[in-house]
Amino acid sequence: AVESIDFKNALEQFHNLVEKMIIQKTKEHSDLDTKDDDEIDFVKFYRTTRKLFGPAVKDQNVQAFFRKVMSNPEERPEWPEIFGCFTGGSVGMSSPSKESMVLLVSEKQQITHSVVKRKDVIKGIVKVPVLHLTITASQKGVLTVFNKKRKSFFSYSFYFHQAPTWINGCDFLPNLKYVVAVTESTVILWDYKSKETQSDGFVIKPMKNCMLCVSTVTMADDLAKDTILMGDDRGYVYLLTITSDDFIMKQSKTGKELQFKALDSESFDIPKRKLHDDWVGKIRYFSALKLFGSCSTDSINSFILDDIKRLEDHLPVKEFSVPKGVNAFTYCGKANIIVTGG
Repeated sequence: AVESIDFKNALEQFHNLVEKMIIQKTKEHSDLDTKDDDEIDFVKFYRTTRKLFGPAVKDQNVQAFFRKVMSNPEERPEWPEIFGCFTGGSVGMSSPSKESMVLLVSEKQQITHSVVKRKDVIKGIVKVPVLHLTITASQKGVLTVFNKKRKSFFSYSFYFHQAPTWINGCDFLPNLKYVVAVTESTVILWDYKSKETQSDGFVIKPMKNCMLCVSTVTMADDLAKDTILMGDDRGYVYLLTITSDDFIMKQSKTGKELQFKALDSESFDIPKRKLHDDWVGKIRYFSALKLFGSCSTDSINSFILDDIKRLEDHLPVKEFSVPKGVNAFTYCGKANIIVTGG
């Protein structure tokens, strides 16, 4: 336990370890040679952290902390997060900052997002043109639905997901009319139509790996279900189908009456397939092509474009190799091309 060790000394050594990781990652971004005996990979970070703090740290928290540092060294996480402790401040803020604004370029209008905290960033923006909605997800847990009721007026409802895990992406379920978001260990299903003071929804947990991105598979064949694609930090792509019956049949027996009810992930049939040798950076379903795309910084399996059936039948997939991998991609219907960015 933490009490049985020299915590002050262990914490100082941990800070030094994180500082070395940040320097290492900064050199990598500068294309400087960092291959030496002191290179800190996940295995070394894990073993050192366990040696410093013992069983007080859990594997998933070590994994999440390492990923946060390596993915964004400039915004290092607070040290309590290694113990799964979330240091949240006030949800509101007196003045807007650059991190807390949603910019709708096509409308030439800027909306101040008053519920996003300082040092928070928007991780996902999804537009739902049919319903005149714009959905945003912030890294530290704020899901927001902007509803454009009139030409120059926006109303919005929001849900603050208070947990030590970051939200990594969001999308909209067109049939069930829910907002879906993924964190490092859960899948959130939020009924945005519920009253702001009585947010309602479901959380699918636990997810064994860290979910990094999500995309809805848009098929109008059944109004009582939706299908989503998810990518994780181990290179796996998942296919999850959610029906309205699942909200009733698959609730966990917690004995507690919660606004967000837990759904046991083990009760779902979730096909998955390892398509990349590194994190899945983005995943998207193209309804016009009836294909999905996923990308990774993996230099061998950098970009995948194929039918979602490949996630279940394990036949060969169409894969493309790009040096240093692919970080982003998009599809242009008019030109019928897919553009990737490394």
